[in-house]
Amino acid sequence: MNNAKLKSSFYLQSDTVGIAKALLGKKLVSNIDGFMTAGIICETEAYCGTTDRGCHAYNGRYTERTKIMYAAGGVSYIYICYGIHHLFNVVTHVGGEPHAILIRAIEATDGLAHIQKRRGKSVAHTALGAGPGLVSVCLGLTTKYNGESLLGDSIWIEDAEPLADVDIISGPRVGMNFSGPYKTIPWRFRILDSPFTSKAH
Repeated sequence: MNNAKLKSSFYLQSDTVGIAKALLGKKLVSNIDGFMTAGIICETEAYCGTTDRGCHAYNGRYTERTKIMYAAGGVSYIYICYGIHHLFNVVTHVGGEPHAILIRAIEATDGLAHIQKRRGKSVAHTALGAGPGLVSVCLGLTTKYNGESLLGDSIWIEDAEPLADVDIISGPRVGMNFSGPYKTIPWRFRILDSPFTSKAH
């Protein structure tokens, strides 16, 4: 692995949708309990502030869970879904603007033996990190690391050449159980023809 970590300026940009697309192809790395594991980001979803009905901070919601979303970009937002799944998000935008990007899928690339052990799998396959809960299992990410700086030595993202727009698929986010434009807004992004993305529709 190289040390080309994304800098704070990347996360502090105001275009969270653009960042969600730009993260595709970059490498998400964790150094947890002495094990270095990583994967290429294949799928993301953007959540954009207090007017976004899909965002946890919609309508200015500020709770013990959501308060980290109001931090300046460049930290993790990890929460538990359905009582079991730890979901890893990248906080973006400047402080006070609650934007974040959910990492929905990775192609496991580094530390595969340990990733397989975490997943309870004897062989590597395309579904190892094909879902947001599985991303966290692969990389050892739990709510213990909520609010962790992405500029540090526990969790970070390494840069890579940006993908061309023709290599990116956009569509509605998963699980938007409400009416209105934010139900179908195309803020879910996947690498075209990647076998490593989640199967959710």
